[in-house]
Amino acid sequence: MTTDEAQWYFCLDHQRVEPKLGCREEVRLGPYPSREEAAAALDRVERRNLEWENDPAWSEDDVQ
Repeated sequence: MTTDEAQWYFCLDHQRVEPKLGCREEVRLGPYPSREEAAAALDRVERRNLEWENDPAWSEDDVQ
């Protein structure tokens, strides 16, 4: 198996995991090394967004 064959993506249009030969790149998250990691892509995005929203370095309250 080549490296490309081992890559997985999460399609935002279809809300599913797909291999490299899937939907266009603009509507996918990835690549991920496993199908399971691709399936958890939206959870990862949500967690990171919450971390950034609560990061004092990005707080608009401190902007002068």
